Parts: sequence; structure tokens; C-alpha cells
Amino acid sequence: MNQEKLFEKTSPMKLFFLAAIPGGISMLASSLYGLLDGIFFGRILGEASFAALNLAFPFVVINFSLADLIGVGSSVPISIQLGKKKEKEANNIFSCACLMIIITGALLGGFMYLAAPWLIHLLGAEGELAELAVQYMRVYALCSPVTTIVFAMDNYLRICGKIRSSMNLNILMSVLSAALEFIFLGIFRWGIWSAALATCSGMFICAVIAVFPFVRGKLQLRLCKPRFNVSMIRQIIVCGSPNFLSNIAGRITSIIMNIVLLQFGGATAVSIYGVLMYTGETIQSFLYGVCDSLQPAVGYNWGAGRKDRVKAIEKCCFTASALISLVSAVVIFLFPTQIISLFVKNVDTVFMSTAVLAMRLFSLTYITRWLSFATQSYMTAVEKPIYASVLSVSTALVFPVVLIALLWPLELTGIWLNFPITYLLAAILATVILLRFKKEWRKAA
Repeated sequence: MNQEKLFEKTSPMKLFFLAAIPGGISMLASSLYGLLDGIFFGRILGEASFAALNLAFPFVVINFSLADLIGVGSSVPISIQLGKKKEKEANNIFSCACLMIIITGALLGGFMYLAAPWLIHLLGAEGELAELAVQYMRVYALCSPVTTIVFAMDNYLRICGKIRSSMNLNILMSVLSAALEFIFLGIFRWGIWSAALATCSGMFICAVIAVFPFVRGKLQLRLCKPRFNVSMIRQIIVCGSPNFLSNIAGRITSIIMNIVLLQFGGATAVSIYGVLMYTGETIQSFLYGVCDSLQPAVGYNWGAGRKDRVKAIEKCCFTASALISLVSAVVIFLFPTQIISLFVKNVDTVFMSTAVLAMRLFSLTYITRWLSFATQSYMTAVEKPIYASVLSVSTALVFPVVLIALLWPLELTGIWLNFPITYLLAAILATVILLRFKKEWRKAA
């Protein structure tokens, strides 16, 4: 469907099913690969590799954070410029953003490769655990210049109305990565580094496929000679800062959590935390896919001055997010043993009882998690980055770190309780932000 017809004329409910459902499916495919990744590690490589993966993964995400900053940060103004019918400005932002992603990928990847041993040592890891974590991290760092652009291309395809192409690309990337990882780990019996290589290979292949139609000039967004200016770069950074800060803050929190977990329960506690993170990432990816897929439509209509459509689209987004979260809470609470058994095998009774308690407490997170998540996406799409940034940093860093200190006497139980309390506080903050935004909207009208 043509972009203008999709974003301007399709009913909000139909638009939701045309855009958000494929977006959710595509991100679900990615998260299912993440689950398979964890299962492969836990069952083929063992507990040490699974713990090493969870130590290194926050740094891997940080490695992608600048590309995500530029990708999301450029998508918002591109959508708004297209809504204003300013295609030339939109194409320039698009072209500059692509070049910026490649350059930052090379610079940050080089730093991460050199700093990997030092960063892992800072966590307190030693011996085999540290060596495995460094191996995993360095493969991602080396591949960074040619892989980081794939997620931005996913956003740009959706902006051009190619929602099904975006979905198919994500599914293909997940299938390729999973197949290669199974071959490398299950058949060739290579080490932890090959799992990272499998993922990076899938990302690179799909990045090439995604870039191709833009190079051919077959889509509304076209590559042109980039014309950089301070105002455009500032706009990209400001619009992308909520997601960027959320990624960075979340990974800093994960690093702190890993340090505390190593102190309270060693590699076993880190493994249980990894199970929680894999489970959470699966649900969060689906939520992200639903909300993020609607951002181009929201931004387009915001730029076109169609505030009524913005409100109707967001109503669908908030409702869907709530349903997804509440169903997830029920499933995690009722089936913790089955979920844990996917990642670890031959566990003793003490491990399982601790992990079940952690899972059930973690399930309470999803009673309120949807509200802050949908609100952050909404504020990003309508160029309210300060609101979105305050919410993202508070949720990802401020609340959990403060709660680590407050709940310290409870040791591991305090860590598991950290999640539901954090998102309860985030839901309260999101409500305050929404009420304030509503008041500003009425004054502007």
C-alpha cells in the first residue's frame, strides 16, 4: 500500500492491523531467535557459556546503541517531513543517517574490540568465564560496521509503507541466524564465538537485502548526496535520545546487576538472571514491534496536523500493549518450570526452587510494564524527547539502581523484586507525563 494512503486515509483500527501486527510478528521472530540462542547456549555449551553470554551481552547491546540512536532519531523527523510533503529534506536526513551509522559502527566496534578484556574484568569475571565472554564480545565488535545498519533499514522500510517487506526481512534474519548457529554449535561443535558469528552473518545478509531497493531508487526515500548541518544532527540526536538512553541505562543496570549477582550467588545467579532477561526480551520485543511499527504513522499524521488520527492510533497501541503484557504475566506465573527448563538442563532442586521464585516475582512486572513502554514510544513519535528520555532513564537506570540499594538486605530476593517495583514506579511516572502532555495539547488547541 502507498505510504500516503496507508498513513492518512486508512482507518486507525485497520492501520493497526496492517502495521502493528506485522511489526509485532517481525520482532517476535527476532525474539524467538533470541530464545533459541539462549537454549543453544544452555544445552549445547553449558552453564559457563550461558553465564559468559549474559556478562557480555550488555556490552553487545551498547555496541548497537549509537546505530539505534541514529536510526530511531532520524525516523521521527523523516516521517514528520514526509507528512509536511517535504521529500527533499526527508531524503537528506535519510542519506546522512545511513552514513553516520556506518561510521559510528566502525568507531565503536573498534573500541569494544580493544577494551573487551578490561570491561569483562571490571565485572569481576576471571578465568574461563572471562575468556568466553571476551570471545563472544569481540566477534560482534569486528562485524559492527556492516551489521548495525540493519535495524535502521527496518525503520526506513516501514516509513516507505513496506511493512510486509520489513516483517519478512526480520523473519529471514532470525531463520538464517538460527540455522547458522545450529550448524556452528550443534554440528561443527565450534565455541561461543561461532554463535556471535552466526548472528552477525544473518544480520549482514539481511542488511544487504534491505539496502538494495533504496540504492535502486525504487522507494519513496532515496539516497542523495548528504548535506550535513548542525540543526539536523541535533534533531536526530534529540529524537533518538530516549531509545539510546534506555539502551545505555538498561545495560549499565544489567552490568551492576551482574556484579551484585556474582557476589550473592555466583554464576548460578547470573544464569537465573539470564533466563529472566531472555524471557523479558521476548515479550519486550513483541511490544516494541507493535509500538515502533506505529511510530511512522503517528509521526506522519503529527507532521500533517492530524491530531485526531494520532489520538486514535495511540489508543489502539495502548490497548494492545496492555493485553500483551497481562497475558504474558499470566503465562510466566503459571509455567515457570517449563520456561526455565528451556534454558538449563540437569539442574538441582535448590537451583530450580530459586529460579521458580524469581520467575513468579518477575511475572508481576507485566501487570504495569505496558504503560511506560507505550508512553515512551508515543512521546518519541510526537517529538517530545524530554518526556520520553526522563521516562526511559528513570525506568532503565534510576529506579532499579535505587531499589538495589533499598532491597539489599533481601539479597537475591531483592533482585527479583526489583523488576515489578521498578515498573510500578514507571507506570506512575508515565501517568503523570500523559496527564501533563494532555494539558499542553489542550492549551495548544
